[in-house]
Amino acid sequence: MISDTVKKIVKALDDKKGNDIKVIKIDELTIVADYFVIVTGNSNTHIRALADEVEFQLEEAGMTADHIEGRTTGWVVMEYAGVVAHIFTEEAREYYNLERLWEDAEKIDIQNLLDE
Repeated sequence: MISDTVKKIVKALDDKKGNDIKVIKIDELTIVADYFVIVTGNSNTHIRALADEVEFQLEEAGMTADHIEGRTTGWVVMEYAGVVAHIFTEEAREYYNLERLWEDAEKIDIQNLLDE
C-alpha cells in the first residue's frame, strides 16, 4: 500500500505541471527512505514552485518536512516521513540519474495514485 505522503507529493507535483514524475519503492534496498519521488522542472523557478507546492499541500494535510535542502540550486530534496522528493532541472536529473542508481527498486505507476 502506497503511503498518503507519496500520494500527496505526486498530486502536488502534478498540479504544478512537474515533468516525468516517477515513484520508486526503495525500502527493501536501503534504510535511507521508503520511497523516492523524482520529478523534473522546466527551470530553477519551476523547481522552486514545485517545492513550494509540495510544502504547501503537505502542510495543509498537517505534515511538516523533516528536511528540505537545495532551494537555490537545480536539485531540491524534500524529506517527509520516509518519503524523499527529488525535484530536478533536466540537466541535474540527467547528471545524477537516480533512476539508474536505483534501477533494482520497484517502480510505482503514478497514474493509479492520481486517479484515487
